[in-house]
Amino acid sequence: MTEAAGLVHRVHGRVVGRAREIELVVAALAADRHVLLEGPPGTGKSTLLRAVAHELGLGFEFVEGNAELTPARLVGHFDPARVLTDGYDPDVFVDGPLVTAMRDGSLLYVEEINRIPEETLNVLITVMSERELHVPRLGRVAAAAGFRLVAAMNPFDAIGTARISGAVYDRVCRLSVDYQDASDEASIVRAALPDAGIDDTWLGKVVQVVRATRTHADVRIGSSVRGAIDTAAVASSLASLRGARATDATVGLDAALVALSGRLRLREGCARRAEDIVTELWNDVFATPEEAGGEQGGEGKAPAPMGAASSS
Repeated sequence: MTEAAGLVHRVHGRVVGRAREIELVVAALAADRHVLLEGPPGTGKSTLLRAVAHELGLGFEFVEGNAELTPARLVGHFDPARVLTDGYDPDVFVDGPLVTAMRDGSLLYVEEINRIPEETLNVLITVMSERELHVPRLGRVAAAAGFRLVAAMNPFDAIGTARISGAVYDRVCRLSVDYQDASDEASIVRAALPDAGIDDTWLGKVVQVVRATRTHADVRIGSSVRGAIDTAAVASSLASLRGARATDATVGLDAALVALSGRLRLREGCARRAEDIVTELWNDVFATPEEAGGEQGGEGKAPAPMGAASSS
């Protein structure tokens, strides 16, 4: 087994599924390339990158991309109090995450890179091209071996984002990361809640409900697997409070309502509430064969919550 193959194998031990994605990220980083992962939230982009960084023995500098990420916050600044006494000495400079990653030869992970200001993005473009940065009064900062930019973005959410320029795409290896299959998502939930004692059949249906939110006609952005994790966790806790089972219809639906309704982004002009859609999907998935045929009864279908519209 080659060193790279061994690395891929070790990362597999930390990440559920994602065999192809792991290989491609490892190959790109091993070739000393910068990497951009594109995909919806909750698809394991940061988990994958952290696992690769760990197995490569590299540091991992995390930066949350938003409109407040100015060049100064990314690069660093001189401590104003110390400048008064020591002047612009290099020891007075407080390294930002970019300079820290460059000096240490770490991975700089920028989450939601399409949310950062253009002037900040231009700093990253310069560093990717030149592998160095010129900071006023500090001088030249060279990137140590091992430094790479790894970034992620959700291309489907246009609110508060900007179009990524061709200059960025020309300097990165881009990988599209989609939702995992139902089996992998169920495994992710089990791994997140190892002591919950989750019924496999019930969990499979919870994952099915979550996946159905992504294709519902009234939903612009559905829930990630985190919604399934929260549904299972809340159902387990709620069952204890009620002296019931997590698999009881009303327990599961109530847990799903609090876990999923805030995660759904409805299409513009939709007259329904997120709670209505969660209830509809839950009852569709958990309906017993008798209910699916139009009869009433059984534990599968829960009554609509107070104030929610009927799904029929």
